[in-house]
Order: sequence, then structure tokens, then C-alpha cells
Amino acid sequence: MYAPTSSVGVRINREQPPAKLVELARQAEDAGLDEVWLVEDCFWAAGIATVATALAVTSTIKVGIGVLPAVARNPAIAAMELAALAELHPGRLIGGLGHGVASWMRQLGAYPASPLAALDETLVAVRRLLAGDRVSMRGRHVELDEVELVFPPKTVPPVLAGVRRPKSLAVAGASADGTVLAEPSPPEFVRTALAGIAATGPHALVTYNWLALGDRERARTTVAESLNPGSRVQVEGLPFAAELLALMDSTSTVDELAAGLHPEWIDRLAVCGDLDTCAAAVRSLHDAGSGSVVLLPLPEEPPERGIEDAARVAAAVRG
Repeated sequence: MYAPTSSVGVRINREQPPAKLVELARQAEDAGLDEVWLVEDCFWAAGIATVATALAVTSTIKVGIGVLPAVARNPAIAAMELAALAELHPGRLIGGLGHGVASWMRQLGAYPASPLAALDETLVAVRRLLAGDRVSMRGRHVELDEVELVFPPKTVPPVLAGVRRPKSLAVAGASADGTVLAEPSPPEFVRTALAGIAATGPHALVTYNWLALGDRERARTTVAESLNPGSRVQVEGLPFAAELLALMDSTSTVDELAAGLHPEWIDRLAVCGDLDTCAAAVRSLHDAGSGSVVLLPLPEEPPERGIEDAARVAAAVRG
């Protein structure tokens, strides 16, 4: 069972070309990080291919998919892919499914009539198939007729939901093994999300946050870019939420928003500052309920530096 309590990981951002993946995954493992995460954003590198590669070139580190769009694959095919990876690399795969970005899903012709039903039904179907069940479903989105995997994995991988809004968090609590919260995920949002998830059994929580070790100002523009309309729910619990939301509503460009961010706001919206400050920020996320804190290198900086910085923070957190 995937139940991290004080893990620290790193994400290899989508901006890195697939040719760099092997060396970056190995660097993350050699640096002593607990997890390495990859994303599947349209139309960058595909999640299953990149995660398979990261698993193949490492031996101990856990590898997470954060996350696959639930509507981009038939759930039986998704389960087949996850099952193969889990059987080849037992105990190291962390699966993840989310809604997918609406505009991208429309480009694919895959936007569902009900995103909530599509995610819920896909989570249920994939998890049952991975568990070895024979599955028949006639849902709003998923239709399966006596589907059963020939090779269900001996070690069943967890399947997490990458969500953030209240109704989606409730789906995650009911139908997933855990939840991945996108950046920014300050402690206040972690607590709010856990209350909304309301899981009745074990439920892993993973949080993404930008990392700027040594200088918060390096994170200013990247933090501003992450403050999109969908992220409003993630900042509503902060003590300066009213001012921040007013700024988000009154600015029309990322540069304007970035210029208006107070330094102390950036401190709460990213893991930034000197080593002790970054380690304290990670501990506060663990204390709030994040079992795994995943640090995101800044996209415009060398990824090797980001992994090295994440490892330094992880070592400081462990003391």
C-alpha cells in the first residue's frame, strides 16, 4: 500500500526533452530522493512512455504519473499499461488520473459530457481491473463488457486522482487511493483538501510546489503563471487571499501579476529561501497532511540544478 508520511520527491517538468529523461531519473535516484514524478500534458511527451523509461533506468526510487487524462484512453487500455509497468517494476509505480485540461480534451475530441462521472467511472474501472476483477460497467462514460486482465499485477499499484475542486476531491476520496494536488499547494489548501476528500480509509496525499532554493525572487514569474483561474480554490484559505484574488482579477498579463506579488506571498506559494526555510516549509506541508511533498524545479533553470536543490532540501528535512 502506498502510504507516504514524510516523503520528498522531485518532478521532471514537461519542458525537458525525452532525450534528457534517463540522466535526470538516474540523478534523482542517486541523489537519495524518495520519488520522481512525470506529467502527461498535451502535446508534450507521453506519460506511459516516459514513466516506463524512468522505471527501467532506475532500481529503487518510486516513479509517479502525475497525471494521465482519464478520458484520453479507454480504461481497459490504461489498466493494461499500468499493470504491465507494475509487474515489471513491483512496488515502484504510482498511477495517476485526472480530468485533463478542458481545452486540450476538446482538441482531442475527448471532452466528456460529465467530467466528474468520467473521472469517477474511470478510477473505479481501472482500480478494479488492476485488482484482478472481471468488470462490466454501463456508465455515463465507461462501458466495459466482461473485461478482465490476463496479467493483473501481483503488486497492485495505487491509482491517485489529480484534482483540486470540491466535487472532484469528493470523487478522489470515494474512488481513488490518493490525491495529487497541483501547484501551488500551501498548508492551508492541504487541510482544506483533506477535509473535502473525506476518505473513510487510507488515502495518500501528494502535493506539488515550486522550488527556489536560495532566492525567492527566482520563483516570482513561475508562481504568477500558476495563479490561473483554476487555482483560486488553492489560495482561498491564505490570510492574504482577498488581496491576492483582487490582484489576480485586476491584472491582464503574467508580468503584471508577477510584479504585484508581495515577497511574503511568494514565501507561502512556493518552497523558497535559504535551506533552513525551505526545509521548514516542507515540514509544514507534512504536518498539514501531505505524505509526499514533490518539489518542482523552475522550468527556465537547468533541471540538474533543480534535482540537486531538491535533494539538499530533502536531506535537511530528514535532519
